[in-house]
Parts: sequence; C-alpha cells; structure tokens
Amino acid sequence: MNETPQDVSSPESGDVSEAENTPTENQGPVQNWIDRYHADHNHPLNHATHFIGIPAIVISLFVFFIDWRWGVGLFVGGWILQFIGHGIEGNKPSFMKDPRFLLVGPLFILQQGFQKLTGRSKRPGSHS
Repeated sequence: MNETPQDVSSPESGDVSEAENTPTENQGPVQNWIDRYHADHNHPLNHATHFIGIPAIVISLFVFFIDWRWGVGLFVGGWILQFIGHGIEGNKPSFMKDPRFLLVGPLFILQQGFQKLTGRSKRPGSHS
C-alpha cells in the first residue's frame, strides 16, 4: 500500500494550519495518512470520544471470543462514541471517504497518546 491519500478531499473547516497538513519530504506514507485523518479530528470533544471509542472497538475484537455480549457491547458503544464525536465536529467519519482510514484511526490514537505521555511531537517543527 504505497498510495497516499492525495485523493481525499481537504476538510471543510480551516482549523488545521496548512503547514501541519502539508506532507514533508522526510514524512512517510503512513504519516501522510495520519495527517489526513488528523485534519478531520480537530475538536477536543471529538478527540475525547475517539480516545475512548477506538480502543473500545479494538479491544472488542478480542473480548468477543471470551464473552460475545461484552464484545458486541464494546464494539457498538465504541462506534456510538465515534459518531457522537463527528456530530460535535460537524463532519463525516474519515472512513466514509476511504475505508482504509479504519486502519489509520488506531495509529492516530497511538501516536497522539505517545505525544501526550512523552511531550514529544511526531516530527520536528510540528506543534500538534
């Protein structure tokens, strides 16, 4: 998967600075996908719903095999949180533009979590 999400339309809101959204030469294709995902997730409440919802969805995939009711509950609850977040943000989930964003969400959460825990940014010059 050497493609980058160049065909994905830019976000409606102007909250993301162009410098943060512009790929750099040192940036790999995965980071390009994460940056595009980030462009659709600017509101702090949307971040909060995703920081709970995405891990719930990922965990549900494993819990389902232990107790399917808990697995389904976590899965559905996680998706409800995702859609609430996008309702607050006022946009559609990124995966509706390209289903590959379903794989980018967990990477975004890992990267953002790492940044919050360590205070380090994803690349030099980044302010997010």
